Amino acid sequence: MTDLKKISIDGEVIEVDGAMTLLQACEAAGVEVPRFCYHERLSIAGNCRMCLVEVKGGPPKPAASCAMQVRDLRPGPEGQAPEVFTNTPMVKKAREGVMEFLLINHPLDCPICDQGGECDLQDQAMAYGVDFSRYREPKRAAVDMDLGPLVGTCMTRCISCTRCVRFITEVAGVPEMGQTGRGEDSEITSYLSQTLTSEMQGNIIDLCPVGALTSKPYAFTARPWELRKTETIDVIDALGSSIRVDVRGREVMRIVPRNHDGVNEEWLADRSRFVWDGLRRQRLDKPYVRRDGKLKPATWGEAFAAIAEAAEGKTVSGIAGDLASTEAMFALKGLVGSLDGVAECRTDGVALEAGNRGSYAGTAKIEDLDDAELILLVGTNPRSEAPVLNARIRKAWMNGAKVGLIGEAVDLTYDYDHIGTGPDALAATVNTPAEDWTPVKGKKSVVIIGQGALAREDGAAALAAAMKVAELGESGFLVLHNAASRVGGLDLGLVAEGGIARALEADVILNLGADELDIPAGPFVVYQGSHGDRGAHRADVILPGAAWTEESGIFVNTEGRPQLANRAGFPPGEARENWAILRALSAAMGKPLPYDGLAALRKAMFEDVPHLARLDTVPENAHEALELGVLGHAPYAPALADHYLVNPICRASTVLADLSRLRALREAKPMAAE
Repeated sequence: MTDLKKISIDGEVIEVDGAMTLLQACEAAGVEVPRFCYHERLSIAGNCRMCLVEVKGGPPKPAASCAMQVRDLRPGPEGQAPEVFTNTPMVKKAREGVMEFLLINHPLDCPICDQGGECDLQDQAMAYGVDFSRYREPKRAAVDMDLGPLVGTCMTRCISCTRCVRFITEVAGVPEMGQTGRGEDSEITSYLSQTLTSEMQGNIIDLCPVGALTSKPYAFTARPWELRKTETIDVIDALGSSIRVDVRGREVMRIVPRNHDGVNEEWLADRSRFVWDGLRRQRLDKPYVRRDGKLKPATWGEAFAAIAEAAEGKTVSGIAGDLASTEAMFALKGLVGSLDGVAECRTDGVALEAGNRGSYAGTAKIEDLDDAELILLVGTNPRSEAPVLNARIRKAWMNGAKVGLIGEAVDLTYDYDHIGTGPDALAATVNTPAEDWTPVKGKKSVVIIGQGALAREDGAAALAAAMKVAELGESGFLVLHNAASRVGGLDLGLVAEGGIARALEADVILNLGADELDIPAGPFVVYQGSHGDRGAHRADVILPGAAWTEESGIFVNTEGRPQLANRAGFPPGEARENWAILRALSAAMGKPLPYDGLAALRKAMFEDVPHLARLDTVPENAHEALELGVLGHAPYAPALADHYLVNPICRASTVLADLSRLRALREAKPMAAE
């Protein structure tokens, strides 16, 4: 039960939860309190002292508002609400003194600092500091540490707020940084001078309130006021994290996270943050047609004519890749359907059916993990497949949740009960729930099944068993997808009887950005995508499409939440939006689709699948149990071969290639000297 307390802040009386800090109470009252070390999602350090306020009836000195709770204040002599002041001469003088101390050793290099224009220290020095300094002594210097290819360091600027240390330890769960020394000799450093290994280390760039930690790939390339900022979503994994894409001219300069409490809070995985350089490389910018065994440039008309000629009187199928928007898949399904063909989105052969939405989008929300008491992971490694989701599971574990894992034993950054490595453990959990680890009725629990269990011959049986476990414990159920387009494709019904094998039997295959499968020799392949990856090498005709940052599209994340990805820039050369390419192709093939604009396409799509129109809303799905099947015995294998190289955009990124190489070096087993 909430313990409500009255408090007066600068003369305004408000009622807040007694567990709130004075700083949070001030924010609730609309009063800004400066801070450097305090962060809403990290533990309280109380070491920068910038958030000082005056408490009437308290000690005759300013109090750190981040470290004192409302319930700790004493009421007035007649029971009046305790009073807090943020604008008295005492507070003003205290903040000026703190700022003066912070700037003693801070270098005066704002013109060349990459944090310029986005620096908390700059802003607060202007707002709360003084315009002179009484110090003439030499400034101290610090050695810059090498944290790897992502985070650049200039430790002379560090003010020891310890945000980076707390994030790496508490949220990322990989305690690789700390503070050494005392007094003037104290400094933030990595343990044993090692580079960082966390898949979420880039978040310390956002957390650093000064220019001590900056983005190494982005450094010295642009200033914030030069960039056009677009709020959109991430598609590198199926979580659908909220992001902001910053563009200068036609080039994406950086990607940073946005706050979304229901999905990614305010964190972002490194492969999603630093994938932007892959948007520039290996791009397809003109159509190609294979002549005499070689792909040669062509006009759009020539490419369409070649496709129409090849498809005349032949069977046609469509395959949707991992990065396709719902609009493009809807157009693909409409075109292939008009040609009496089939469309398929399950390129990895995963055992999911389109009819039962609760079986592929689940019945739980991502935010349900926050207060879960039991979490069961089946055939998944969330640290590799969705690092931000893994951080959310870790937060639940820190709050007392019990985690069980059926699958390969790996480091998930938190403790868990390793129940088994394969289907035998899952079967035991279903058949003898009283004796084995299983969600229990009366406790809030979530069962998460991954692609490592679903993309197998016994995937349907594993899905049914996991849903049965969730049903036994009255638990929420969640499917952790790896492809951003998968749930949307299943919603639209891009499912062929016989699966991906049936789609590959056609004479002509329209490949919409599917680069994660090998198409056998024989069919005439039309590849439509943004990068010259595996799909383009196999193609007979290439149609250059827009990347996800270059067109407006709706994606459905792993929990079934439709989200809008806004266009941040324009595709290069002759590349066009993917739905528009399919609309033009349909006309060239004599089967024109019944819409000429994106609005008309979406209207038709929403009529077929109404919940796609309810953006940022998770529809409630019924828990329709599946018939239990026969489980195999082979252990569950990892779903991803390489965490950093999961799609064509990632494989085009030099930054992610470096990260992949460094990870391989770390994981290589040392050889004994002969």
